[in-house]
This record gives sequence, C-alpha cells and structure tokens, in this order.
Amino acid sequence: MAATSLPLPNAGAGGNPVFEGNPGAAAAAIPPAPGTDMTGICFRDQLWLNTYPLDRNFVFDYFALSPFYDWTCNNEQLRLRSIHPLDLSQLSKMTGNEYTLSEVMEPHLFVIRKQKRDGPEKVTPLLTYYILDGSIYQAPQLCNVFAARIVRSCFFPC
Repeated sequence: MAATSLPLPNAGAGGNPVFEGNPGAAAAAIPPAPGTDMTGICFRDQLWLNTYPLDRNFVFDYFALSPFYDWTCNNEQLRLRSIHPLDLSQLSKMTGNEYTLSEVMEPHLFVIRKQKRDGPEKVTPLLTYYILDGSIYQAPQLCNVFAARIVRSCFFPC
C-alpha cells in the first residue's frame, strides 16, 4: 500500500485528513475497531522514504501516515500544538492512548509501542509495531504466537 500525497513532517494538522476539509478522507482516518487483527498488513510509502531520512526525528511522522496510526491519540494532540509528538514530559501529563518509540536501531529498525496511559507513571502496553527497512508492520500479540505454536505442535508430532 502506498500513499499518494506527501505531507511535510511536523506540519501540525497538514498531514491529518480530518482537518484538511476532505470529507472522504475523514472516514478513512477513523481507527480500526479494537481487536481488529492488522498483522497481515504492511505499509510502505516509497515516495516519503525517497524524500525524508528515516531516523528517530522523522520516524513518527512516517508512522502517522500508516493505517495503524490512531488519529485520536495523545501524540496527535501534541502535533496539533506544534510540540514533538514523542515528548515524554508532555505525554506523561496526559491520559489516554499514545505511541512511544521503544527500540531504535537506526536506520533499519524502529519499534513503536501503543499504550494506554492512566497516569504519569501508569501505562498499559496495548500493541507493538515495527518499522523494518521502511516497511511498517503490526507485531503479533504474544498470546496469538503461543496459540499458533500449540496448534502447530498438535499436528506435527515428533
């Protein structure tokens, strides 16, 4: 899947289709229902990758283009206020869903964790995404990995 437009990084509301007055894009910006399995989806925008470097400064702007991004998260509220969306000093003052950059091996691997913040020190991990050489994936949940392994072991006895 490739995006057709090229928004500027950290352009505030410029990259958000909900705020650009495009009513058709507003419906597409609605995040998927909780529990929707998106592990089979891969997102890559080669035009964006050819234009901007994929490093810790721009990786969140790239992730925000993907269908995995929730436009109602705390990070988006910070972007609208022209504050860096991964600013932990600001995110810790908010409650709700947010994304954080948990692991970085520039320029090939970035791990982004979606979490629910209930207080300055209380966060609950929800989902994990990884960007591997410019392609964004949702990591499978651990319970799904174990379930698949158990089912597979039942069909292939040693």
